[in-house]
Amino acid sequence: MLNMSSVLDDGDLTGRAAIRNAALRLFAERGPDAVTVREIATQAGVSPALVLHHFGSKEGLRAEVDAFAAKAFDALFEETPTEDLAEMLSGGAQRGSLADAFARSFPPGSPLPAYLRRLMLTNDPAGAALFGRWYAATRGLLDTMVELGVARPSQDPDIRAAFFLVNDLALILLRNPIAVAIGADPLTPQGMERWAREATVVYTEGAFRAPGEEMQP
Repeated sequence: MLNMSSVLDDGDLTGRAAIRNAALRLFAERGPDAVTVREIATQAGVSPALVLHHFGSKEGLRAEVDAFAAKAFDALFEETPTEDLAEMLSGGAQRGSLADAFARSFPPGSPLPAYLRRLMLTNDPAGAALFGRWYAATRGLLDTMVELGVARPSQDPDIRAAFFLVNDLALILLRNPIAVAIGADPLTPQGMERWAREATVVYTEGAFRAPGEEMQP
């Protein structure tokens, strides 16, 4: 599985990469509209002229940051065969949880979860494109899990795929308020273990009793 601890330290030591990484962090913290070229240059330790030399404009830099982040996220699906993901997500505390796969790929302090949050929650076209690709990947993953006999068939597989993806993305998009509510960062191993344990019960046993069903002692 992809280890994103190397995403911002991928051996590319060029000024262009330093500028891109600085922009990614600032955009994740404050949003692209609130960040200036001069601030990006200061963060990267270069001149504003060099930023414009490499990218032409802040919009050009933002497009490269979007493409870089999208490639990093998409690699999670691309580098792990669907069958392997299905087997991994169907066993133990990770049953059915794509969020666990994402959480294990984010190193401490990575700006990528916060950047994804901004892309998804601001109607950004790059975020919409990411969601579309991940939805298709989730749909294919669930189909594979049904074929392997580790997931029940659905009468509406499109809705089920969207349901699973939205629930998993909630850990990333609502990370901070969830952390306050449960007293743990859900994207740490400890927080993810708690979340996955309860999600497994809900997914496999259900959260509600059927009408007329008696409470078990």
